[in-house]
Formats: sequence, C-alpha cells, structure tokens
Amino acid sequence: MKTYHKISFSLLLSVFSYVAFAQTKDDAKTLVKQGVALNDAGKYDEAIAKYNEAIKADANYSTAYYEMGYTLFNTGKGKSALPYLEKVLKLDPKSGGAYDMMGSIYDDDKQTDKAIEYFQQGIKVDPGYQRLYYNLAIMYYRLGKYPESEANAVSAIKLDPKHASSQRIYAMATYSEDKRGISLLAWSSFLLLEPQTKRSADALGYIKYLLNYGIKRDSSKNVQLNLSSGASEAGNMALSISVLAATVDKKGLTGIDSLKLELKNVYSVAGTFNTNKQDDFYSHFYADYFAKLASTDNMDAFIRLISLTAYRDENIQWFKDNNAKLSALEAWVGSTKRGF
Repeated sequence: MKTYHKISFSLLLSVFSYVAFAQTKDDAKTLVKQGVALNDAGKYDEAIAKYNEAIKADANYSTAYYEMGYTLFNTGKGKSALPYLEKVLKLDPKSGGAYDMMGSIYDDDKQTDKAIEYFQQGIKVDPGYQRLYYNLAIMYYRLGKYPESEANAVSAIKLDPKHASSQRIYAMATYSEDKRGISLLAWSSFLLLEPQTKRSADALGYIKYLLNYGIKRDSSKNVQLNLSSGASEAGNMALSISVLAATVDKKGLTGIDSLKLELKNVYSVAGTFNTNKQDDFYSHFYADYFAKLASTDNMDAFIRLISLTAYRDENIQWFKDNNAKLSALEAWVGSTKRGF
C-alpha cells in the first residue's frame, strides 16, 4: 500500500513537471513572438526586454537567442550580439542563420578572414541556407576574387532563382571577368525582377555600355571593333557582331527601338557567349531562357519594363495603352521554366 502511494505520487510529480515545462516553452515562444513584432515596429529596447523574459522562461530556447542577436545586430550592436549567436550554435549547431549573422558582424568589423570562415562553416552545416553563398559572393567580389564570387553567386541563384541581388552580384562578377555577353544577360535578368529602383538604373547603364563596348562608328558609316584578348574573346566578339547586325542600314531609330533590336539579336545568339562548354548553368538559366524570350511577341513589353528608369513617362503610358501585352509578358514569365 505504501509503495503504491509512493509510485502514484512520483507519477503525479512527473505529470506536473511535464505540464510546467510545456507551459514554460509556450511562454517563451509567445514572448519571442511579441519581441519580433516590437522589433518590426522599431521598438528595439522593448523587443530586447521580451527576449530576456523568454530566455528566463526557457534558457534552452534557441530562437530567443537568435532574435536577440538579430535585434542587436540590426541596431548596430553587432559585437553585443555575438554571445547570443554563440549560444544559438551550442543549442543548434546547424543554424545557418547564426553563422550568416556572425559572418556579417565580422565583415562589418573589417575582420574579413573571420567573416569568410563563418560563412564557409555555415555552408558545411547548412548547405541549403542561401544567404551564406550570397554573402560570400559579395565578399569575394570586394576582394577581387571574381571566379570565387561567380561560383558562390551561382549557388545562391540555384537556391533562390528570384533573389534579384544574387543575380546582380553574378552580373558584376562576370563583368569583372570580362565575360561581357554573360554579364549582359545577367543584368537583363536582374531587371526583370527589379525594374524600378536606383539599382535598376545602374543595371540598364551596364546593358547599354556592354552593347556599345568596343564599337566605334564615324560619320562615314564605318565601324571599328576594338576587343580585348583573353579567354572570353570569342564570346565578346559574338556579342559585338550581333549588336552591329541588329541595326545595320536602319535609320531613324528611337532609343527604345535600338534597344529592342539589339537585345533581340543578342538573346538569339546568347549561347555563343559562353566559351566554357562545361558551364551548364549559364547555358540553361540565362542563354536558353532569353533565346526563348526573343522568339516570342513579348519583347516589346520586356524592353519597356527593363527601360522604365530611362523612359519612365513614355513607358508608363505605353503600358496603359498596351495592358494586354504586359499581362502576356507576366504570363510568359510565370509559365516558362528556367533550368540549371
């Protein structure tokens, strides 16, 4: 009889402990949720107070430490965030987000090698975390390591094909490698995702520059091509020839007309810009895709979209008058798959 009572009491304690633990965990989640809402509202001190409460409620709730680190990092207190992120990694060693944030903090602190180390460690434990590759691509670009930047940009794009910034850094890296045709298509793809920002104006500037690179025309209609030598010479030559062929003997063209004719021709032969036949990514994701676009009736709407920053009023009026063409472009983009 005595033994039975002891066992029952022990079971009762166990049940109470489980319920208390579950309530504590729920409390921590609720507090963190409240903290995130406060952070998003710009009430950072109040958010931090909520995270502290959450940590007191459940010292092993990794999300509380992560969100604390994020708010501190977001408010310029990156170094103060590091202990919380280290705690995250103790509780969740495969947290790509924690590695990514720590790498960014060390990058801000000009500790480049340490930043790269954390990004690379993060990729090892969480290879599906897209921003690790994207941030590495940026770091390698700044260091002038353009092939490494390109490779990490490719990995980032494969994980998130609609991440405009990843396509932008790919365009910048390939441009710096003198892969002009490849860079032009990457800028075009970026503009399809982000057509109306300051970065869009810069991207359109790159496209126009690349279309005219090395081409000199004089008043007597003579044309001279000046191309640099190197591994990409054949691809660059193909780009320039396709640009020249697009408008030969055509007079009175507007800026929009020229851009359409040149890009349509360039996209049609985009597969020839890649001298590295093992680079399936460019061939499938960019060259094949834009060759398909060039063969459709969507080029008018596409050109208007990507040149909004240069011809804003004219193009907006065109879209008002040709809404069906914009809808057709959107439908084509939504239904056309891009391979790797």
